[in-house]
Amino acid sequence: MAISASKAQNDNAETTSKVEKSSFQDGEWFQFRIHYGIFNASFATMALEEKQYKGKRVFHAKGYGETTGLARLFFKVEDRYESYFDKYTGQPYKFIRDIDEGGHTKDIEIEFDHESRKALVNDKKHKRKTTHDVSENVQDMISAFYYLRNNYEVDDIRVGESIELDMFFDRENFRFKLKYLGNETLRTKFGKVACLKFRPIVQAGRVFKEEESLTLWVSNDKNKIPIRVKADIVVGSIKADLHNFKGLKYPFRIQVKN
Repeated sequence: MAISASKAQNDNAETTSKVEKSSFQDGEWFQFRIHYGIFNASFATMALEEKQYKGKRVFHAKGYGETTGLARLFFKVEDRYESYFDKYTGQPYKFIRDIDEGGHTKDIEIEFDHESRKALVNDKKHKRKTTHDVSENVQDMISAFYYLRNNYEVDDIRVGESIELDMFFDRENFRFKLKYLGNETLRTKFGKVACLKFRPIVQAGRVFKEEESLTLWVSNDKNKIPIRVKADIVVGSIKADLHNFKGLKYPFRIQVKN
């Protein structure tokens, strides 16, 4: 069925408008200082770069973190996560998870075929490839973070309500939930920052003590950047604070500077 010129123009205008209003851009970069109990355990980074992937314009998000110093003696972590997702729709095309967490290792690559609604999982550690059904609007663990920044406004939900989306992780489909807890102003190294407070519903078990063990604060501005993350894990507690940043699309709003 042919698409009318007017509809095509409207679709193009809507896509262009969505990109112009997005919360992030090429070159965005974050560094987080991670505390494990009383230790300054490590730094973690998240970088975003616009690229071409299989003929499509995408954002390539790369996250990396490792424990350092004394904390490494208690719990060695070296994690790399990557996602290639569509610049215009936010749909993920490829996801990479290469981790070593206290000797627990994984090396997985996932290719998403949205036309057939399939996820092709390449478990490189065990040399095994499998195919899984996924939903139409599926996200991976990293692309979901950027998708939520672009597609939801806090005015659309009430305190106690949750944002939900379909996520595929390793070899499983699950319904990701992000509960809105309200507003809070945090003291940071940059000054006081107005934040939106959320509670992701995570999978209890090997890492997290309970489903509601994780709390996330993001800036209450157009950037919607992560300011702090706190988690109760099986072997203690972790806190990650934004330490450095660059490449933000909009000015970083600080209520009172230090």
